[in-house]
Amino acid sequence: MMQNKVDVRGALLSTAPATTKVINVPEETVVPDHVVWSLFNTIFLNSFCLGFVAFVYSVKARDRKMVGDLTGAQSFASTARCLNIWALVLGIISIVLLGMAYAAAYGALLQAMQERRRYH
Repeated sequence: MMQNKVDVRGALLSTAPATTKVINVPEETVVPDHVVWSLFNTIFLNSFCLGFVAFVYSVKARDRKMVGDLTGAQSFASTARCLNIWALVLGIISIVLLGMAYAAAYGALLQAMQERRRYH
């Protein structure tokens, strides 16, 4: 009968080689659905209704992800991302243009008021 030597801490000392086992765990692919970004664009920067359309695609991406269709979820999420980028860019451009128009109108109004005072 073979006896095993025991280390002081209690671990077995054996002459057999250590074996390793590799377990392949399927990696769950994370698919961002961009729902929060789409909701922000829908509420604040809804240029040409792109924010709402992006929100619809985001919800579709989330639904596909819940069903397990990762390819469909990635497709809808990619479309939602593109629409969100366009909504954000167009929203920022429109805010800048409206600010410039407001400043120009305010300047013209001040100039007209000064000319009116000059002739009275």
